Amino acid sequence: MISGFLDMSRVIDNVDVICEHKADGSVIPLRFRLLNEDGAYEAYTIKGYRQLYSKETYRTPDGVYVCSKDRVFECRVLILDMYRTVRLYFDIDKVSWKIAI
Repeated sequence: MISGFLDMSRVIDNVDVICEHKADGSVIPLRFRLLNEDGAYEAYTIKGYRQLYSKETYRTPDGVYVCSKDRVFECRVLILDMYRTVRLYFDIDKVSWKIAI
């Protein structure tokens, strides 16, 4: 369950994300799901997001190296009746997502 992860900042690789790919090449994350301690998936709807832009390679506060072609999103999700912010990372070359919670 995501609520158990929120006390610590950690990065999870290979996250399932539903997103919209627009004609202009932009990506909009809509939902993601994580495996909980019981081995069952829990899905979360993204209520709002903000894409972070950079023209250089850098290390994020979560310890993830990103470059200008990677997409980084700060997303608001409702978890246990509280809004939380998570960061989603989209690697265009590998077509894969990571999440920092």
